[in-house]
Amino acid sequence: MVEHLNVRTYKSDEDLPRENQLAHRIAEVAADPVEVTPEVVDMVINRIIDNASVAAASLTRKPVVSARSQAEAHPYTPGSTVFGLPADQTASPEWAAWANGVAVRELDFHDTFLAAEYSHPGDNIPPILAVAQHAGKTGADLVRGIATGYEIQIDLVKAISLHEFKIDHVAHLGPSAAAGIGTLLGLDVETIFQAVGQALHVTTATRQSRKGEISSWKAHAPAFAGKMAVEAVDRAMRGETSPTPIYEGEDGVIAWLLGGPERVYDVALPAAGEAKRAILDSYTKEHSAEYQAQAWIDLARKLHSEHPELVDPANVTRIVLHTSHHTHFVIGSGAGDPQKYDPTASRETLDHSIPYIFTVALQDGAWNHVDSYLPSRAGREDTVTLWNKVSTVEDAEWTRRYHSNDVTEKAFGGRVEIDLANGERIVDEIAVADAHPLGARPFQRADYIQKFRTLAAGVLEEAEIERFLALAERTNELTADEVRQLTIVAKPGLYADVETPKGLF
Repeated sequence: MVEHLNVRTYKSDEDLPRENQLAHRIAEVAADPVEVTPEVVDMVINRIIDNASVAAASLTRKPVVSARSQAEAHPYTPGSTVFGLPADQTASPEWAAWANGVAVRELDFHDTFLAAEYSHPGDNIPPILAVAQHAGKTGADLVRGIATGYEIQIDLVKAISLHEFKIDHVAHLGPSAAAGIGTLLGLDVETIFQAVGQALHVTTATRQSRKGEISSWKAHAPAFAGKMAVEAVDRAMRGETSPTPIYEGEDGVIAWLLGGPERVYDVALPAAGEAKRAILDSYTKEHSAEYQAQAWIDLARKLHSEHPELVDPANVTRIVLHTSHHTHFVIGSGAGDPQKYDPTASRETLDHSIPYIFTVALQDGAWNHVDSYLPSRAGREDTVTLWNKVSTVEDAEWTRRYHSNDVTEKAFGGRVEIDLANGERIVDEIAVADAHPLGARPFQRADYIQKFRTLAAGVLEEAEIERFLALAERTNELTADEVRQLTIVAKPGLYADVETPKGLF
């Protein structure tokens, strides 16, 4: 049974026992030595492979090169491995978490969970893995820590909306990563409590990172939260304390950032002795695009096959996607961002433009993490013409299903209406992506492995691909020394033509 906690603002002269504070309850969940169930172990392994897949595909991308060069400037022993570097070239754990976090997040291609808030819970893995390697923890310890990270982030995402108040979703990641590290290290409740409070305090920021001209900071923001979580745990272990109560204080997060003193949140967390199973509610991406675009890509591919005439913009009068509030206002025409229709926009911006994504998937009948974002692809004349005929509108029923807590009806798609120049209309709909647990082709271990092989091809040597997969598939059994090998090493010469930027370090 879960336990519900009503979280609200308390005046400084009101009595709020520490054990009733949200940060303390998070710490209690993290410190609970409950066993990890076999299905959760399997899913943790899937997500470790998934993270490595998208990291491999991003090793030569500029933000990743930049973050990796910063980690290289902070060598440390024992330290932690950095994706793309030799396993014996270790960095201080917070900097390894930073570099690996950027690599995982750069392509926006790993797992997701959407409820009251949005999240990529796989962002918990880089900081937890970095600390596991540095601290000499086993694979079983690592799995326990990751299960906690997922549990806390998903529980917070179910209960507390950040985007409603224009706060970036990584404000839930700082506390979850700190909690996961606390579980990994077997820390006591008080230490984890202080780390959670510190991590939250330094990871709240506005959502401008995902608005308008979206910059490379979109990939750095969750990595920064992970780095801050590592540092918060370090400080807490040294006896340093955090602002208390961090959520409920008169000048706390709820009072000034999340709705004000009158706002009350119902947060459900596992009861003592209850297994942490939230990772099973999350889902990964088959396509490198914002999660709300996954189902639309699959529908566009289907329409490409069934109605080849749609490829030519001359045959189409307009395309309207009837969808949820989030899809319309964040990645749709409801955002009011002209950049979403700009063929010269950044990859990060196009990744958050459902009109662009639907157009390209409709014309190509496919989606590729590189080719679909090329400037030459975005600027194609027939694409731009068709793209400008695509718009979104909010549909109340799709919004309701988007926010439903019933996993059997929760949906991230919508209905498309296409008016043709000959007067005909094509109507179709999709609720969830094909790869979703309730989709046409739910992702299984073999799919995660294939995703890794595909994205690592040409980046890692074949022997390295096999070495990593053999290790990852038995994560729960790894010794501390083997955990230190849980990384990916770039093939020789991969960085030969890659320019490493210079900074302060």
